[in-house]
Amino acid sequence: MNSRPPFALSLLAAACVALALLSVLPANAIEPAAAERAPAVVPPALMLAGRYRDDIDPAAYLVSEKLDGVRAYWDGTALRFRSGQPIEAPGWFVAALPRRPLDGELWLGRGRFEALSGLVRRQQPDDAGWRAVRYMVFELPAAAGPFAAREAELRRIVAAAGVPWLQAVAQSRVRDRAELQARLAATVKAGGEGLMLHRADAAWRPGRVDTLLKLTPWLDDEARVVGYVAGKGRLAGVVGALEVEAADGRRFRLGSGLDDAQRRAPPPVGSLVTYRYRELTGKGLPRFPRFLRVRELP
Repeated sequence: MNSRPPFALSLLAAACVALALLSVLPANAIEPAAAERAPAVVPPALMLAGRYRDDIDPAAYLVSEKLDGVRAYWDGTALRFRSGQPIEAPGWFVAALPRRPLDGELWLGRGRFEALSGLVRRQQPDDAGWRAVRYMVFELPAAAGPFAAREAELRRIVAAAGVPWLQAVAQSRVRDRAELQARLAATVKAGGEGLMLHRADAAWRPGRVDTLLKLTPWLDDEARVVGYVAGKGRLAGVVGALEVEAADGRRFRLGSGLDDAQRRAPPPVGSLVTYRYRELTGKGLPRFPRFLRVRELP
């Protein structure tokens, strides 16, 4: 009679099975899990814009067009998305960039964000497509001095590079709120998104700041995709809405603004999306939010 308890026999049998499996696996399949983990991607430290308010005097700021491009950080050796993931640009495109950090937007022109986004996210760069891309730079990350001095230095760097795909975003001043609103109206009428305001005497500082502001005819913000809501009725079988989470942790749904293709193949969970809205409710949620675009993939 066997004196071993049943659970001991079960453990012995499991160990034998495990040893048998290990004996037939290839040697390179038995590697520590840590060895297979990719290095963590660290997002670059960037200045992020706040929203312009009517009580702010715009005369203290340098004003530029808000470009509907893809945010791109050049660290001196590689071009990266805001997430820190590499941008696979052609060799000739990055060869002309200086060996110091730059911050800006990859841009194809007004109203061409979707075409640009598809182009710059390819793992194998489309050389012909990249010929039309401009790297529109507006900041020298971590550089000393006020923005007015950094902007002047940036223009000198761009001029020294001498290539058409590296350009400094044009900055200029306005006298008062009336002139600022007139410029906003003219920019939007011409197909632009809005305006950016950099406080001329402000030092560079990473994170969300009140010295870099955006002004658009509507309110907009960004949120992270955390899930999906199934469609009903004519939307049965596709995504009815994205469930998203704002930076403050509040969750809400984005359904309006999604086209048929996006409902069939929605942005992956973890994507950063831009949306517009009318105002905030008393609970701090956006009223009438509308999906605009995917800003950043996970």
